[in-house]
Amino acid sequence: VDVSAKQGTGLDELLEAIVLTADAALDLRANPDMPAQGVAIEAHLDKGRGPVATALIQRGTLRIGDSIVAGSSYGRVRALIDDQGSNVDEAAPSTPVQVLGLTSVPGAGDNFLVVDDDRMARQIAEKRAGRMRAAQQARMSRPKTLDDLFNQLKKGETEELLLILKGDGAGSVEALEDALVKIDVGDEVSLRVIDRGVGAITETNVSLASASNAVIIGFNVRPTAHAQRMADEENVDIRYYSVIYDAINEIEAALKGMLKPIYEEKAMGTAEIRQIFKSSKVGTIAGCMVSDGVIKRHAKARLVRDGTVVKETEINTLQREKDAVTEVREGYECGATLTNFSDLHVGDEIQCYEMVEVARD
Repeated sequence: VDVSAKQGTGLDELLEAIVLTADAALDLRANPDMPAQGVAIEAHLDKGRGPVATALIQRGTLRIGDSIVAGSSYGRVRALIDDQGSNVDEAAPSTPVQVLGLTSVPGAGDNFLVVDDDRMARQIAEKRAGRMRAAQQARMSRPKTLDDLFNQLKKGETEELLLILKGDGAGSVEALEDALVKIDVGDEVSLRVIDRGVGAITETNVSLASASNAVIIGFNVRPTAHAQRMADEENVDIRYYSVIYDAINEIEAALKGMLKPIYEEKAMGTAEIRQIFKSSKVGTIAGCMVSDGVIKRHAKARLVRDGTVVKETEINTLQREKDAVTEVREGYECGATLTNFSDLHVGDEIQCYEMVEVARD
């Protein structure tokens, strides 16, 4: 049913669909007598209680003492806390509870289930963790085709910004990663998250960042004392954020700063060669009249003959009468020589220009 809470449309159709479904001869109730299954909708690392997962029971009943697997984490249920903050002994279908007793923080959206014993829970969790590592390595080391290699050779080696994300909750880290990987500033630079986790920034994170030249992003978390000392010694950059948009804006600015600058040509001036002089010291000298703009010594220049560019070079020497000068403006005569070029003819044009960096959008 298409609904919109903001516009108030489709609500009557939704209620009608619910009534029709409830009236149908279907047994839509969850089975409360089977081992519990559900989904971890959020998880975080509590300083006093350890890993805490907020779980929604979809079928079965979760009880204290059950052996559970949630994503790649496992454990035995030590305590269950309901939405009122009270301790409960069990949670029936459709009940949200906080689960204590996991060995690590599961990911937001990970499925969980109750198994027979702790040994089976550990085995399942280790297999899941192995599959996740393999999938991550496959993403990080995608096999390159010859076309990819040729494209990289054509445009030069691409710059890459490596990030390590740590946050206060699995959902926060996941949302931050999704937002960051969607930043697109072109094909020249890319962003890659090489590690993520929940809880304080540790020495392991700093070691990885130092070895891979990565930046650590802390979202509502801080480093341990040892990790901070190690980061200072290793010159590891740690950035702290409490607002996701601040992190996005700063990372985008950093990516744009890694882009190679774009230059465009800016015309400076034009001089017409009126006479040619030969010198044993400096070679061929062009006697010129500056017809437009300004001609500067050591500026980039091109020699144009009958509308065709003959040589790309630069102004080597520039003189007014007997004095060496740095520039000559429109309407004045001067003598000029070009770097590594002496095939000058009367009537040729010397066009002087400079390359100016252009700001990116």
